[in-house]
Amino acid sequence: MTTQPTKHLSPTQTARALPYPSLARQLEALLRDPTVTVPARLVQPLAGGGSFFVMPATDARLAISKLITFIPDNATRGLPSIQGDVVVFDAITGQRLCILDGPTVTARRTAAVSLLAAQKLSRNTDGPLLVVGAGVQGHSHVEAFAAGLGVREVRVASRSAASADALVRHCHSLGLRARRVEDANAALPDCPLVVSTTSAQAVALRAMPRPEAFVAAVGAFTRRMVEWDAAICRRLGAEGTLVVDTRDADHEAGDLLQADIDVTALPALGDVVTQTSAWTTYAASRGTGPVFFKSCGWAGWDLAAARCALEWGGLGAAGD
Repeated sequence: MTTQPTKHLSPTQTARALPYPSLARQLEALLRDPTVTVPARLVQPLAGGGSFFVMPATDARLAISKLITFIPDNATRGLPSIQGDVVVFDAITGQRLCILDGPTVTARRTAAVSLLAAQKLSRNTDGPLLVVGAGVQGHSHVEAFAAGLGVREVRVASRSAASADALVRHCHSLGLRARRVEDANAALPDCPLVVSTTSAQAVALRAMPRPEAFVAAVGAFTRRMVEWDAAICRRLGAEGTLVVDTRDADHEAGDLLQADIDVTALPALGDVVTQTSAWTTYAASRGTGPVFFKSCGWAGWDLAAARCALEWGGLGAAGD
C-alpha cells in the first residue's frame, strides 16, 4: 500500500478550514459524542520561562495531539507567543492525515468555544461587544461573534493604543462599527457582550457587567493567571451564573480560584449542551445577573477543529 503524503496546512489554509459557525457546530457535536477521550494535558516548564504543551485527544475515528510552546514575552522578540502544530491521525489505520497550524487552531477554536457558549447562554446578542485585550484572541473573537452571532458593533480596550487601533481597523475591514475605549470598566455598563482576552498577568476588570451581560473570560488559563477582580467574581457567583468550559477548569480557572470559588461545583459547557441535571439544577437556583463563562482550554476543542478541517479538506478517516 502506498502511503499518501501528509497534507500540511498553512496558517491561511487552516483558518479557511475552520469557519466559525461550522466549528461551533463541531464543538457541540463533540460534547455529545461518548467516544471522545481527552487525557490530562502535559505542561512542561521551559528554561526561558515559557511552557511546552502536549495535548492529545481521540474519538472513534481520529487521534490528535497539539504540540505548542507558549512564551509570554515573545512580543519583545518579534515572535508570536504561541507556536506549534496539531497533528491528526486516523485512529483505525494509524496513518497521519494532516498537520494544522497550531496557533491558528488555538485562536479559532477558542473563539468558537466562546461563540458556542454565547449561543447557549447569552440573553442579549445584539451588542455592542466589548473586547478587552487586542491581541490574536481579540481578533478571533471579533470574527467569531460577527460570523456566529451577527454582532455589528464593537468596542476595544487595550493597554496598547496601537493594538486597540489595529483591532478597530480589522473590525472596519469586516464591515463592523468599532471604536477604541480608554477604560474597559467604564464601558461595561454599555455592553451586553464582553470578552476578556488579556495576557492575564494582572487584574484588568474591576467593575460589574450589566445584569443581562454574557462574559467570556479567556485570558487566564492557569491558577496563577487572572483578569477579573476577585470581589467581582464572588459577586458574579452570588448574583449571576458561572459556567466553565470543561472540568480541567477545576484547577486552571485562575480568576475563580483566586476568588476562592469552588469551581468543582460549577457546571461545564457540556452540561449546558446536553442539559444534564447538574446544569438544570444549578440554573434553577440562579438569579438574573450576568453569565460568566470561564474558558481555560482543552484538547477536545482541537479534536473538533480537526474534524472540521477534515470535512473542509476532503481527507477521510477510516470508516467514512
